[in-house]
Amino acid sequence: MNLILLNQNDFKSPTLAQLSDRRFEHIYNIHKPKIGDSLKIGLINGMIGEAIVTELSDSGVELKINLNKPSPSPLPTTLVLALPRPKMLKRILQTVAAMGVKELYLINSYRVDKSYWGSPILEHQIEENLLLGLEQAGDTLLPNVYLRKRFKPFVEDELPEIAQNTRALIAHPYNATPCPQAEDIPTTLVIGPEGGFIPYEVEKLNACGFDSIHIGERILRVENAVPALLSRLFPI
Repeated sequence: MNLILLNQNDFKSPTLAQLSDRRFEHIYNIHKPKIGDSLKIGLINGMIGEAIVTELSDSGVELKINLNKPSPSPLPTTLVLALPRPKMLKRILQTVAAMGVKELYLINSYRVDKSYWGSPILEHQIEENLLLGLEQAGDTLLPNVYLRKRFKPFVEDELPEIAQNTRALIAHPYNATPCPQAEDIPTTLVIGPEGGFIPYEVEKLNACGFDSIHIGERILRVENAVPALLSRLFPI
């Protein structure tokens, strides 16, 4: 945890916050602060700053908050990702949040198992895993996550507007061109499921204006492809 994230419910007053949950346990067991020590702090969807420990016990900590600088700049990208299996999804959510993605669409495709849409992660754990990624990266801006269970209506009705005036790319290793060089420009990136998109889906995406790209001969798992592609496309 490189940044302790607060929400509005943590505040006792405009400048005092109190913690007694897992964040307190991290502070108590890892930072091991004394009264008067400072910690790096941030407000979810707000500023970053410093917290001074004003009270400390074995059950909670009180912090005096001073927020005075903005969160790191986000990546100028929208990531469209075929819904991965639940265990992988947790890791991917943390990764995309840590890398600065702020718009994430989880979509259906032929090779997405129907059972994935019933995962409790989608119901209760999306924000939890995004916060873990933000804490790691020292970021406060929570990504927006959208669920789209029907491939064709999404690609035909929503995706063209999402991708308008952006570099529109689909990561697909067959009949594809090499990944373009890193540029800090608006990009819409589509990544398929394990096993890839079927030809029909690739054709629909190509017809929507997306160029197929690859990052080499090796076929990566989705959880590895996501950071590899983002690192190649942007000067991170």
